[in-house]
Amino acid sequence: MAVKTTTNKMKKRINFVLACMILVGFVGLIFKLYIIQIVEGEKYQKMAINQQMRSTSIRANRGTIYDANMKPLAKSATVHNVVISPNDIKDETERELIAQGLSEILDVDYEMVLERSRKTGSYYERIKTKVEQDVADQVTQFALDHDITAIYLEEDTKRYYPYGSLASTVLGFTGSENQGAYGLESYYNKVLSGTDGMVVSAKNAWGTDMPFRYQQIYDAQDGNSLVLTIDETIQHYLEKHLETAVAEHEVHNRAVGIVMNVNTGEILAMATKPDFDPNEPLVLGDPQVAQAVEELNTEGNEEEYKKALSDAQFAQWRNKAISDPYEPGSVFKLITAAAALETHTVDPYNEVFNCPGYYIVAGRRIGCWKHAGHGDLNFAGAIKGSCNPVFIQVGQRLGADNFYNYLDLFGFTSPTGIDLPGEADAYLHSLETLQDKNMASLSSASFGQTFKVTPIQLITAVNATINGGKLMQPYVVSQVLDPNGNVVSSTQPTVKRQVISEDISKLEATLAEQVVMATDGSGRKANVPGYRIGGKTGTSEKIDAKEDGVVTKYTLSFYGFAPADDPEIGILVALDEPEDGSAYGSTIAAPVVGSIFADILPYLGFEPEYTEQELAVADVKAPVLVGLKIHDAQSNLTQEGLKSRVIGSGSTVVRQIPGVYEPIPKGGTVILYTDEDTEPTTAVVPDVVGLSGMQANQTILNAGFNIRIAGESIENTASQAVSQEPAAGTEAEIGTVVTVTFTIPDVEG
Repeated sequence: MAVKTTTNKMKKRINFVLACMILVGFVGLIFKLYIIQIVEGEKYQKMAINQQMRSTSIRANRGTIYDANMKPLAKSATVHNVVISPNDIKDETERELIAQGLSEILDVDYEMVLERSRKTGSYYERIKTKVEQDVADQVTQFALDHDITAIYLEEDTKRYYPYGSLASTVLGFTGSENQGAYGLESYYNKVLSGTDGMVVSAKNAWGTDMPFRYQQIYDAQDGNSLVLTIDETIQHYLEKHLETAVAEHEVHNRAVGIVMNVNTGEILAMATKPDFDPNEPLVLGDPQVAQAVEELNTEGNEEEYKKALSDAQFAQWRNKAISDPYEPGSVFKLITAAAALETHTVDPYNEVFNCPGYYIVAGRRIGCWKHAGHGDLNFAGAIKGSCNPVFIQVGQRLGADNFYNYLDLFGFTSPTGIDLPGEADAYLHSLETLQDKNMASLSSASFGQTFKVTPIQLITAVNATINGGKLMQPYVVSQVLDPNGNVVSSTQPTVKRQVISEDISKLEATLAEQVVMATDGSGRKANVPGYRIGGKTGTSEKIDAKEDGVVTKYTLSFYGFAPADDPEIGILVALDEPEDGSAYGSTIAAPVVGSIFADILPYLGFEPEYTEQELAVADVKAPVLVGLKIHDAQSNLTQEGLKSRVIGSGSTVVRQIPGVYEPIPKGGTVILYTDEDTEPTTAVVPDVVGLSGMQANQTILNAGFNIRIAGESIENTASQAVSQEPAAGTEAEIGTVVTVTFTIPDVEG
C-alpha cells in the first residue's frame, strides 16, 4: 500500500514537471514567434523577399533643360551599366576569361573584375557604369562569342550638355547617380528627376529567375523638363565677349555678365568666365589654374594637391553673378540719383555744384576720378561725368534714413529670390552706422564704395531706375513641361513693388542716356551708332584686399540699357581684378557692353535708326586698329558704323583688312588678325557682272568681302552690275573691298 502511494506521488511529480516544461517551452516558443513576427518581422520579411525575389532598377530619364527657343541645353541619353552575376559563372576558366575581356573592353582593372567575380554568393556586381552604346555593343558581342550568361547590361541614363561650357554656371551638372549637384540641376532636382521603375522577378530554390509570369514590371516615370528664359544666341554673344575681355585685360578673378529684360525680370543670359564644361565638371576649365594646381602634384605633397584641386573645382562651379558680393562702384550712383530725384533732394538741371577734384569728409580727402576736378556742373552733368564730390554732397543731403530706406526699397537688404541655388546676401552698412555724425560711411556709400552687393541685386535694382520704377522679380525658368510636353506651370513677371514714380524713372533714363550718347559722357565707348543706349560706368576699389594699406585691386564694371527712350534690355558686366590697375570701367568695361549690344540688338529685331550726321558719309576710312585690344578695336569700329570679324586666339590686333585709312563702306566688316603667325584667309572674288544690285550685293557679302557701290544705287530694282574691281577669279584676302559699278540698262520703247 505504501509503495503504491509513493508511485502515485512520483507520477504526479513527473507529470507536474513535464507540464511545467511544456508550459515553459510553449511560452518560449510564443516569445520567439513574437520576436520573429513582431519585433524583427520586417527584417525577416526582407530576408525572405531577398531570397525569393530579385529586383532590377529601371532608371527614369531626367527632364530636358531647354533655352527660350526650345534648344536643348541639357538632356539625358541612354547608356548602360555592365554587371556580372558571379553565382552564374561556370568555372575558374570562365571567370578569368570574363576578367580579361571586360578589362580590355571597358579599360578597367583586371584584378578588380576578378575579385568581384569571385563573390559567388552574389548575383549582382557592377563592373562599370555609364557605358556608351558602342562599348556596350562590344560587351554584348564578347558574351555571345564566348557563350557567357553571367554578363548582362543594365539600362541607365547619362546627362549631356550639347553646347559644352555654355551657361555652365547656370545649368550646373549632375553627380554619378544622376542627382543634381549644382545650378539649375540642383535647384530643380525634384522636378527634373522623375521616379525610377523596377523589374521584380521571382527566384527558385537554386536562385535563378523563374518564368516571366512570375515577373512584375513597375515602369519608370520620367522627369519634367524646364524651359528657360535664357536665349542660347544671346548667351553665346555674352560669353564670347567676356572670354575676350578676360584674355585681353588679364582678368585675375573672373568676369561676370548678366543680360536681363528690364520690364519682366527674365534673365536672357548669365555667365561667369572662365567656367567649366559640365560634361566633365571635375576637369579644370582655366588652363592657367589647371597648370598651377598640377605643379603641386608631386611626391609627398598629395594633401596640398588634393586641397588645391578641390578648391579650384568649387571655385569654377560658383556662379559669380549670384554668389559673390562686390563693391558696385559708380554704377550704384543710379540708385543714389533715383532716391535724390524721387525725394526732390536735388534739382537735376538748375542747381550748380562745384567739383575741385576732391571733397573732404571727416577730415579725409576723397578724390574724384578727374583729378583736376569738373569745376561747376549741375546734377545731370555729375551723372554724365560720374563725379564723386557731387554725389557725396547729394548723399549727405539725402540723409541716412532716406538712403537706407531706398536701399531696402531697391531690394539690397535681402536676396532677390532668383530660382538658382547659392544666392548670397549683400554686406551693407547698418542704419546706425550710416547715421554717424561724421557721415563717413554715408558719403562713401553714396558713390558705391565700402559695402557689397551681388551682381544680380545690382542689375535688378538699376533696372528699376529706368523701367518705369518697378522692382521686378528676376527668374530663369519660364515653364515646367511634363514628359509629354504639356505645360505644368508657367512663371509670370512679378512686380515686387513700385520704387520710384514713372516720371522720375523717365527722367533718370534721360540723364543716364547722356552717359553714353554725349561726346563727353563717361560711358561713350558703349555707344552703338543707330541705337539709343544709356548706362553708367563703375570703377570700385577692393578695400578689403589692400596691400600695405594701399588699394591695388579693382573691379571695373558697366551697366547699359537700350533703347534708352523705351528700355527693354539691361546688361551688367564686371571684370574682377584686371591686370591694368590704372584702367577704369569707362575704358575697359564700357566697350565690352557696347560690343554685346552691337550683336544682340539686331538679333532681337531692334532696327537701327541713324542720325543725319551718321548717314552723311557713305564711305569711311578704316581706323588705326593695330596694337589695340580687341574690344577697344571693336568699339572704335562700332563708332564708325563698321563691323568686325576676329581671326586668331590672341588679345591684341596685329593686322587688319582693309588696312589703315583704306576706304570701306559704312556697315562693312573689318577683319582683325590677333596672331602674328596666322596665315591670311583668302577667297576667290566671285563674278557679279550682269547681276542685279541685290544679287551682286549678296554674292559679294556671302563670299566674305565688302562691297562698295558705284554708279546707280542698288535700291533701284532695275540696276545691273557692269564692272567690278578686283576682277572675278582674283584671289583676295577676306574683308577686301570689291567695288562694283551699276547702271540701268536702256529699255527699248
